[in-house]
Amino acid sequence: MIIRELNEEDAKEFLELCKKLDDSGYMLYDPGERQTSVEAQQSGIAKFKQDDGVYFHVAKIDGNIAGFMAAFKDNLNRKKHSAYLVLGLDADYRGRGIASSLFEHVFEWAEHQGITRLELTVIKDNIPAFNLYKKMGFVIEGEKVHSLMIDGRPVNEYYMYKLI
Repeated sequence: MIIRELNEEDAKEFLELCKKLDDSGYMLYDPGERQTSVEAQQSGIAKFKQDDGVYFHVAKIDGNIAGFMAAFKDNLNRKKHSAYLVLGLDADYRGRGIASSLFEHVFEWAEHQGITRLELTVIKDNIPAFNLYKKMGFVIEGEKVHSLMIDGRPVNEYYMYKLI
């Protein structure tokens, strides 16, 4: 497994992974909702690479993107110590320690950035992701009730954090 920065050349494969993850029902986009073009994805990746407060890495196995970890550092003085995380992992690659490795890499980045608080959200029904986050040291900070509408029904999210 190789964990490295997401590059513009990854745009097509990364976009395909995002659409596959959207189909899982556990990401923010509904299945089929993401309408990003490869060119727009390339442009977005280029912008992320120019921002020191953004961490965006992929895990590659056998030449394929198996997952990604993104972290977005806050720029406000009172919140510069925190970053919001987004993890995506192709279901075909679960159980291989990829997500744990992605977390370990982002924890190192956070320390070098002076970040002492990491945050994320998880759909309450996403038990595998919730258990992973607990394993990685995240704790529930609260529950946002009816935060999302999925298939016409309200769904709650847990807000989770980890102090470094």
